[in-house]
Amino acid sequence: MPGASADRIAATLLNLVYPSACPVCEGASDSYRYAPICSNCFSEIERYEGPACPVCFEPLKSEHAGICGACLKDEPPFKRIASYGLHEGALKTAINLLKFHSVRGLARELGTMVASIDLPPADIIVSVPLSLKGLRARGFNQTLLVGRTISKISGIPLELGLLRKLKDTPPQVGLNRKEREKNLKGAFEVSRKLSGERVLLLDDVVTTTSTVRECAKVLLKAGAGEVSVASISRARGM
Repeated sequence: MPGASADRIAATLLNLVYPSACPVCEGASDSYRYAPICSNCFSEIERYEGPACPVCFEPLKSEHAGICGACLKDEPPFKRIASYGLHEGALKTAINLLKFHSVRGLARELGTMVASIDLPPADIIVSVPLSLKGLRARGFNQTLLVGRTISKISGIPLELGLLRKLKDTPPQVGLNRKEREKNLKGAFEVSRKLSGERVLLLDDVVTTTSTVRECAKVLLKAGAGEVSVASISRARGM
């Protein structure tokens, strides 16, 4: 393909000036499109189609397991979660590069992946927001960048500024679900009243579902008809 050849040539020339190794296999980065991940490693990112909870998309051991214990014990406020893949391997690396190393070019590729899955029907897309302090520190909202591509492909409008994060919460890493819920309580608000719209809430990674639960609660309270969730990846057994 001419496009692929041009991409490979551009990557080769770039590597001559700024040598770059693929963070997954440590080989040469050979694709400007996926850089610094090489084209081979990126092509190995797979959509997860194994057994999963039909509500929260928690990966399960058996296709006959049904709804997971967490959803049975505490019914989520969202209708369901749709995720592209599991939070591991090259997909995890790609998300981390976008999120923590400002490799913004990967947002389009990741958004295209999410747009290819069976997304819940929705009237608007809303991305999980960063706090003002978090946005200033990072310089951009990675989930919003991914949402722009999803909106363009799916035709579902992306609404900016509808959901806001009021406070800068401590890092969620290492916290269990109850600790995360306490951490996030009262952290979000909705900027206007809704009139029954079906909202597709977009997050980059779903772990314990605490963040999307809290966001869904405030969206429903503001008048959303229903809230479903889409994410790039879903973590196992959190």
